[in-house]
Amino acid sequence: MLTASNTVLTCDKIYVLDKKIYVDSLKSITIQPGTLIKGKEYSTVDSATMLIVQRGGKIFAAGTASCPIVFTGNNDPMDGTYGVSNRGDWGGIALLGKAYNNLVSGQSRYISAGTGFVEGFVNSNSRIYHGAAVADNDDNSGVMSYVSIRHSGSLISAGNEIQGLTMGSVGRGTTIDHIEIISSDDDGIEIFGGTVNMKYVTAMYGADDMIDWDNGWNGKAQFIFGLQPDNTTSPSADNGFEADGDDGTSSPNKSNPTIHNVTMIGNGSTAMAADNSGHAAVEFKDRTDGEIANSIFANFGRGLNLENTGAGSVYDKWKTAGTLKFNCNTFLNTTNGSNGAGAAGTSPMTITDAATLVTVSDTTDLQADGNFHPTAVTGFDWTYAMNTSTNVITDKFDAVPTANVATTCATPADGFFVASAYRGAFASNAKSWLSDWSYLTLVKTTNGNVPCPSDLNNDGVTNNVDFLQLLGQFNVNCQ
Repeated sequence: MLTASNTVLTCDKIYVLDKKIYVDSLKSITIQPGTLIKGKEYSTVDSATMLIVQRGGKIFAAGTASCPIVFTGNNDPMDGTYGVSNRGDWGGIALLGKAYNNLVSGQSRYISAGTGFVEGFVNSNSRIYHGAAVADNDDNSGVMSYVSIRHSGSLISAGNEIQGLTMGSVGRGTTIDHIEIISSDDDGIEIFGGTVNMKYVTAMYGADDMIDWDNGWNGKAQFIFGLQPDNTTSPSADNGFEADGDDGTSSPNKSNPTIHNVTMIGNGSTAMAADNSGHAAVEFKDRTDGEIANSIFANFGRGLNLENTGAGSVYDKWKTAGTLKFNCNTFLNTTNGSNGAGAAGTSPMTITDAATLVTVSDTTDLQADGNFHPTAVTGFDWTYAMNTSTNVITDKFDAVPTANVATTCATPADGFFVASAYRGAFASNAKSWLSDWSYLTLVKTTNGNVPCPSDLNNDGVTNNVDFLQLLGQFNVNCQ
């Protein structure tokens, strides 16, 4: 527990978390740009070292592109050589707020009306509660910007894990942008209810889903990038998105997020594990509405998977009610799709728990909504080879197409979303938002996501404009 009303971590020190640190209600923690926090190893899953911001507490972790804030394992030398196969060195970060959730009596983590406790803890106590009897959807848990969370996560039991970043009932007054999760031992980010919005978010090399939501999340997200680890050292890495409403309980209220401009690259695996059995780019399970649009998903075992358990299922919401929208998305190399209409690989769609699987009508409707399944996108390369113990790269991927992939789906004009008339997380003619600060600039696994030294005006390309800028500086005295 932090005793000061506001605890400040400065960038001239290295801090070590050696236990669970709680930011209590009405208290805050401020972390200066450039600060390094290391999580100490733990002996039992219940003793996983973590930073937990309780309901009513706040975190102010406003890093910058030149000085990001890094949370990592205690053994990470911070030089790019600590293998991405190192997962679960410490617990992670949990933000807990007072916004809406759809928890009802009978749910395993239900406490009382509007209140539950967050996943990933052996014992329930009020310090890990989220939600409130009277929800505050504008609740503010603080700011996390330009923050890298590395080598965290913990598996207590199947379905009960600590993520890289866990958010329970976090409100839309909270700022979450430029966040990356590296090598989580479970999901990169999991969201339990709330109204929190996210922008410029990355999840890479994790052991489970990239982003998972549950318990009635009603937020927004734009510019999301995900990369799975290779399928040799981590064949059971699961879905890109795993979308839930309430894990099978009886709440009538559903999750309903709006998500645009995603790029996710899978590892092509179809290997099953006890709690990792989807292997879809997008796994829609139960009680979730929402919209995913203008995105690119590549190299997953399956593309879009919808559960169909009859009236009210996510398949029904997509097919009939129209409250689940999946529009203007591109699938590449989803090799195990089409479990009904045509041969495997001819459609990115699959359906589970249905007496009748994918029909020709389903595939037609998917295409009518602007979802395509081409063999390639020019300049987009989803293959890569990496020694995950040493981070030595022998084949770089490139998630930035040569030209923008066209879309007919407009970006919502609501003050949150940035107008982006293309598919995927990255514009082809602009500097990538992963440049300068991301872990990828340290390990250099990618083409196209780091700044080129000859791109003098930082517009993402080297061309005659850069040449003329350089030419204009000749004969200038630099002393």
